[in-house]
Amino acid sequence: MLRTHRCSELRLKNKGENVVLSGWVKKTRDLGGMTFIDLRDRYGITQLVFDMDQDENLCTKARKLGREYVIQVKGEVRERSNKNPNIPTGDIEISAKELSVLNESKTPPFTIEDETDGGEELRMKYRYLDLRRNINQRNIKLRHQLALEIRKYLSTNDFLEIETPYLIKSTPEGARDFVVPSRLHPGEFYALPQSPQTFKQLLMISGYDRYFQVVRCFRDEDFRADRQPEFTQIDCEMSFVERQDIFNIFEGMCKHIFKEIKNIDLPEVRLMSWDNALKYYGTDKPDIRFGMEFVELNDIAQNKGFKVFDSVELVVGINAKGCAGYSRKQLDKLTDFVKRPQIGAKGLVYVKYNDDGSFKSSVDKFFTRDDLKKWAERFNAKPGDLMLLLAGDKMHVRKQLSELRLEMGDQLNLRKRDEFAPLWIVDFPLLEWDEENERYHAMHHPFTAAHHEDTRLLEIEPEKARANAYDFVINGVEVGGGSIRIHDHDTQQKMFNALGFTKEEAEKQFGFLLKAFEYGAPPHGGIAFGFDRLVALFGGTDSIRDYIAFPKNNAGRDIMIDSPATITEMQLNELSLKVH
Repeated sequence: MLRTHRCSELRLKNKGENVVLSGWVKKTRDLGGMTFIDLRDRYGITQLVFDMDQDENLCTKARKLGREYVIQVKGEVRERSNKNPNIPTGDIEISAKELSVLNESKTPPFTIEDETDGGEELRMKYRYLDLRRNINQRNIKLRHQLALEIRKYLSTNDFLEIETPYLIKSTPEGARDFVVPSRLHPGEFYALPQSPQTFKQLLMISGYDRYFQVVRCFRDEDFRADRQPEFTQIDCEMSFVERQDIFNIFEGMCKHIFKEIKNIDLPEVRLMSWDNALKYYGTDKPDIRFGMEFVELNDIAQNKGFKVFDSVELVVGINAKGCAGYSRKQLDKLTDFVKRPQIGAKGLVYVKYNDDGSFKSSVDKFFTRDDLKKWAERFNAKPGDLMLLLAGDKMHVRKQLSELRLEMGDQLNLRKRDEFAPLWIVDFPLLEWDEENERYHAMHHPFTAAHHEDTRLLEIEPEKARANAYDFVINGVEVGGGSIRIHDHDTQQKMFNALGFTKEEAEKQFGFLLKAFEYGAPPHGGIAFGFDRLVALFGGTDSIRDYIAFPKNNAGRDIMIDSPATITEMQLNELSLKVH
């Protein structure tokens, strides 16, 4: 071993011991006849001391070290005269006796500190240097701890971790596939899995009644802070279960990891229908750490001569408690916020319910005090509150108000990072209509079962069928989703018919699954958690890239290794491909 201790381990109890440390030079300080070096490894920092009076050559050698040189030092542990309470090793230092340079280093293109001077693109180009920073080491360690606790919980509950293939068949449903050309079968292609969905269902048919996998998945889609072309799922499936069985197991898993990782007792998990989530929060992944639910006002705000309200499908608003004192400048900022292109509202109506019981609004000339009082009663508003209203078609105005609600939650400090509010969203529509292609698409995937009483609707009114599906949401982030699956041939064929598949298309794409259903498929269901999002939630930030060792940028490129990249003409020929 090139070291006897790590850079985090030595304490005053080790005083007088001869030790060997190895690591990277974090910082050097020359003070007259003394040179001090902070030596860093993954575990921490230890101060080294080189004394000119004791060994001039050794001290001169130490002064030539640059940042990020890899060195080995032999020396004696001694008590520091100027202790550093900010690090665990702050009571001691190493009086250096020998120094070996294991590898030199160029000067890094940015400082390897938590508060670095490197921009994101530069740090991604030199990601191997960025990963040396404490903040990233903590993030990667958190990811490991979370995976470990999840594996521990599921294994204790009789789940088996089983690997499924990465080279599979492309399917038309869901996001766009990444495809891989086959050299041995010219003109044919594999696809990288968007999820192991069909394989985990086949494992249920095989009798492995509790399966999980920490699995890499791939989707060729547009990227955001919470999306990557390759991502990790905690993929799970169970046989002989109903929805509540799934809830019990995975609420238990989430409570376990919150307790073990953050020492937090996760509160009771609420249940909310998809319809109510949209009606009261404008989104199917609401943040319920705070209230401010939507209030609809069509019956008391329309037909009063205000065309903005009279000509729309929905008038809806929120009540910001205690905000009647907002200035005109603050209200203008809120108006500008909802008018941003990414939100798209045309304007904002406000009503101040003043402390003296009077009202001041942006629509005073259209509505009387009695009108505004009725609004306040509908909002359950009290003196000192501020009512904010938007109007438009249902689909768009709810999304717009959802963004405004979150903005007000941030302004009022109601979305605290150390508070967690979980819920299940249930009763999604099974199918959604695609106007462009004039056909239905599965809202989750084509193997999702309808509620038992809605199965008959697949052949007569498929748009009314509710999915026996569920999403797990924490603090406005969808961290997991799943469903009870179709497990018989006839019902699966009806689902394919509703989705517009011909019998031949269904057979070509999923014939292997339909055939498997004929050999005793048990009732089963499952869930997949977005592991990257879950780690980001635990870490308290929004970007999943912070918790992935080697992520892609927003354009889906790895600028460190310059990927994707072209391949040679010889490779193209071997794959029977031509680039135009």
